[in-house]
Amino acid sequence: MKNLIILHGALGAKIQFEELISKLTPHFNVHTFDFDGHGTKSDTEGDFSIERFAQNLKKFMEQHEIHKPLIFGYSMGGYVALRLESLETRTFEKVVTLGTKFDWNKEGSEKEAELLNAGKIEEKVPAYASYLKSLHGEKEWKTVLEKTAKMMLELGKKPSLRPYDFHHIQIPVHLLRGSLDTMVTEDETANVQELLANGTFHKMTDWKHPIDKIPTEELVQELLRLFLPG
Repeated sequence: MKNLIILHGALGAKIQFEELISKLTPHFNVHTFDFDGHGTKSDTEGDFSIERFAQNLKKFMEQHEIHKPLIFGYSMGGYVALRLESLETRTFEKVVTLGTKFDWNKEGSEKEAELLNAGKIEEKVPAYASYLKSLHGEKEWKTVLEKTAKMMLELGKKPSLRPYDFHHIQIPVHLLRGSLDTMVTEDETANVQELLANGTFHKMTDWKHPIDKIPTEELVQELLRLFLPG
């Protein structure tokens, strides 16, 4: 069976994919891990950055002797995978992204960063605060929010992926976006698809952005279709 690495998004952790992994295990050798500062690694020091997370991915592959895996990257995870592939071509066999935001600019990043205020989340969305605590820990979840907000502001100033970076990517890349995704636009996803030498864009009806709102069985079938054609 082929190796498949699943990458979590910003504010996320590998534990979010337990059900998905169980359903994919009969078809792939499935691997996943937490980026530095997230989940089981939430006590890690230093700033967050796409470059740092790309090196996390590279190191994980080296440690587990994984060569040219398939990649499913949710949200930020997809961005990280494409960043590494743009730097070191043919690192992966194929990449599928879901809900990955590509259009990072100053205004948009400031808007996203404002939403990551721990005090406001505890006050207005306590259930989400509890969820983040369950992923990263009672103390560490606030640090994850702060570092993610800072990373988003930096991306707004200097995106890790520019148009010319996508031209370096020659492998098949399938971009998935839910029709109800309020964070990622159809236009930004379609624009990246046009920049890729071997890219496709798939619109997923009634899918929202949060990974816990994605219908797992539908996602499984879509991944099987894209990773195991025929």
